[in-house]
Amino acid sequence: HILLIGHAGHPEVIGTMGQVEAGKISLIETKEDALAFEMESAGPLAYVTQTTLSVDDTSEIISLLVKRFPNIVAPHKEDICYATTNRQQAVKNIAAKVDQMLVIGAINSSNSVRLVEVARKAGCQDAQLIADADGIDWNAFSPASSSGTKTLGITAGASAPEAIVREVVAAFEQRFHVELEEYVDTVETVKFNLPRELRD
Repeated sequence: HILLIGHAGHPEVIGTMGQVEAGKISLIETKEDALAFEMESAGPLAYVTQTTLSVDDTSEIISLLVKRFPNIVAPHKEDICYATTNRQQAVKNIAAKVDQMLVIGAINSSNSVRLVEVARKAGCQDAQLIADADGIDWNAFSPASSSGTKTLGITAGASAPEAIVREVVAAFEQRFHVELEEYVDTVETVKFNLPRELRD
């Protein structure tokens, strides 16, 4: 039996569950699900995870499953994609140092939504998701605003184009005096080459 740790309705979850015979895979969304799951018959048990989950939340669920089922089989390597993991770690490292955090990404982007959650848990309660510069609430940054934002963190979901990040920064530079400091947590060196047929 396979346990898929993920969110119901997410395209990745729908697609993954659709590859497995009915009754051979179960969705685990929460710690409560991990505690409630019962094997219907004896046999090997394994888990996999959606690639865009919160690293911290997922590790808690996995710990519960391993405690309940010591022989559960884990993936050969981490399922959560490196870009998601790196961004969450960077947000954790800067969240307590900023007054507000803007996460650039689509509203249906799981890894972008997770970044907002991670920022709030790590100490920046005023974290919000925006699709692009048009989604910025400029009233929150006006001198009359009570938010008192002096230091703003800007990050982006794994699939958000760099051009949109630059547009958001440029929008702030048009309105305010900005001192830009880039925070680098991990240098990503992974490259995705075109298939040989397309390169030729």
